[in-house]
Amino acid sequence: MDPLSDVFSLLRVKSVLSARFEASGPWALRFAAYRHVKFVGVVKGERWVWIEGVTEPTKMKEGDFCLLTDGSPYCFASDPGVARQDGEQVFASHLGADGIVRYGRGEACAISVGGIFQFDGDMSALLLNLLPPLVLVCADSPDARSLSAALEMIRAETESVRPGAAAMRGSLANIVLVNILRAHLAANPRSAGWLGALADPRIGSALRMVHEAIARRWKVEELASKVGMSRTAFIDRFKDLVGLPPLEYLIRWRMTIARDALRTGNDNLSSIAAAVGYASETTFSSTFKRMFGQSPSRYRSEARTKV
Repeated sequence: MDPLSDVFSLLRVKSVLSARFEASGPWALRFAAYRHVKFVGVVKGERWVWIEGVTEPTKMKEGDFCLLTDGSPYCFASDPGVARQDGEQVFASHLGADGIVRYGRGEACAISVGGIFQFDGDMSALLLNLLPPLVLVCADSPDARSLSAALEMIRAETESVRPGAAAMRGSLANIVLVNILRAHLAANPRSAGWLGALADPRIGSALRMVHEAIARRWKVEELASKVGMSRTAFIDRFKDLVGLPPLEYLIRWRMTIARDALRTGNDNLSSIAAAVGYASETTFSSTFKRMFGQSPSRYRSEARTKV
């Protein structure tokens, strides 16, 4: 798989669509700090969004999406000057049996949908490293077409409760996350961090080669040559973008895959070692213990007892 799909598969992203929000009149909601990542899409009307103490109020229009990544308290409002109320309390007290939060009187002039992504695994830091706290994707941006289609499906899915709603909503939320990240990278090809590295023509190519052949005995010189760079320039640029030297990244990714196999599969240690590029089970076990502080056998045993 490509690197982003690889990371998603190990993160085991749990995606949840929250309640549809329909508001009329002036309104402003403040939400407390949270874990992981949230998103919001505007189905109708306009709204302002900002992260307390981090960003200035930004207007979102119909069809726009935003991604909140840093866990800080945040606000949505029809106007930044409106007195803010506790968002969680408003949602709890105005939630209808159909799963829609209706606030204010009269016809809704602002409709939005949102969700939260929860990640299982240590790779979340890799995915989110150096992402802006607020990622905004405008409906009229060149890379928002897939998001527009997803928003229309979410709009229809949240209008009423239908059979298969949980499965459908989780899948739609995943589509939203991947496409927001794609749009962000397309609009910001020089983004810092691992995601930005994927958009770099040479380092992104090296990452794809490593992920496509994780068990191959890669050498830095070989990777550098394949992407048309000198060894020194390749190491420096890889470390600058990814945050790790090439071989250290390879080792960490191998051990991450191995740890997942130990936790979820039944292959023996020799098979897992070979799958991630180690001919010697002893070398594999030593590397695993150095990275995670315990042997593969002990990790598997403890992981199984927690299930």
